Amino acid sequence: MTETSRGILSRLKEEFSFIRGNYLILVLTWVLMDFVREMPETYYGLYVIELDGSAFIIGVIGFCSQLAMAAVQFPGGYLADKYGRRWLIVSMTFGLALSHLFYAFAPSWHLILVGALVQSLCRVYNPALRALIADSIPQERRGMAYSINSLIMGVSTTPAPLIAGLLFVKFGLVPSMKITYLLVTVFYLLAAFLRIRLKETIESPSRINVSELFGAYPQAIKETLSVWREVPRSMLYLLVSDVFASFGFSLFLPYVVVYAVEDLNIPKFQWSILMTILFVSMLLLALPAGKLVDRFGRKNPILLSSALFPAAMLLLVYGNFTKLVFALPLVGLGQVLAQSAYPSLVTDLTPKNLRGRVMGSSSFFNIIVSAAGNLVGGLLYQNLSHRIIFILPIVLLVPQMLIILFLVHEPKEREV
Repeated sequence: MTETSRGILSRLKEEFSFIRGNYLILVLTWVLMDFVREMPETYYGLYVIELDGSAFIIGVIGFCSQLAMAAVQFPGGYLADKYGRRWLIVSMTFGLALSHLFYAFAPSWHLILVGALVQSLCRVYNPALRALIADSIPQERRGMAYSINSLIMGVSTTPAPLIAGLLFVKFGLVPSMKITYLLVTVFYLLAAFLRIRLKETIESPSRINVSELFGAYPQAIKETLSVWREVPRSMLYLLVSDVFASFGFSLFLPYVVVYAVEDLNIPKFQWSILMTILFVSMLLLALPAGKLVDRFGRKNPILLSSALFPAAMLLLVYGNFTKLVFALPLVGLGQVLAQSAYPSLVTDLTPKNLRGRVMGSSSFFNIIVSAAGNLVGGLLYQNLSHRIIFILPIVLLVPQMLIILFLVHEPKEREV
């Protein structure tokens, strides 16, 4: 091995030395979960319609599942800070895996709704997972660590839409969707077993008291809301800006595949190719984005992410296959920038002992507005205009970017 090669290997080893312990286990489970997650997502909207649903029913399912997820975010953050992160993550990952069986064996959209509700309740572990990630990475590597999640999504999910497309061609829509949901169940169970090896990051967590768990909801709400008095004001403004973004994205995300197939006349298999282009772009851009966030700060990448959105959205609304080939890399760059910069800034601003509650509270408000966005988007799409749900998010970018630009400030000293 040449001296140059040894130098490159040494540099790479130093650059990625933080991938160990809890973070390494999470990386391995993300690979397993993200590999299969995008298979059914590729044609989810069409699957609901095929099972006697409609665009509005897609919105109703999203609305109900989001409300259920919101309901567990306060206790999720409270339990993560009081009883620890590990037990919540492990137990609920098993539940999340099994929830996909409702999708796989659904005779109509009604059982999909049940599965969505069960899945959302299992997301009570989201604040614990976000807190465990924040606890397990050094502050100088946060941008890179969060970008690795985007990289994994790009690497592991790149073949997923194509596999979904090939299964669709071979078996048809409904049988292929059932196959993909069974695959999701198996891979998520493997990830759940791996997560048993996670180590707790909270010092001396309280002993779990089952009877207390069920009576802790009022206390969880009180303590989770009060935590906003203990964090910098920038964290509150960051939450407000994210609420605008969450509502805007939730207006159109459930309906993109339906709009592409039915309005833009893009063949279903070509849609799987477009999704692959999205994930390849995220794969190529993830690490540079993370490096940018660590070197030049968090605010500017968030603003750049938002600035890329209007061009991509207009190419989608008035698009065809060729225009979407150009639009989706813009979406990919925006996603990896936001997914690296936003959680890094949240972690920088939030003390370790408050992260579970801060992340639970912020998740609650974001999920509530996402639920409203799903329902409003379905109503507008079905009753007013297919295009309006793609135009309104561009308008909502204005207050979001102004809040980030003028009211959110990066801390002089980042929380450990």
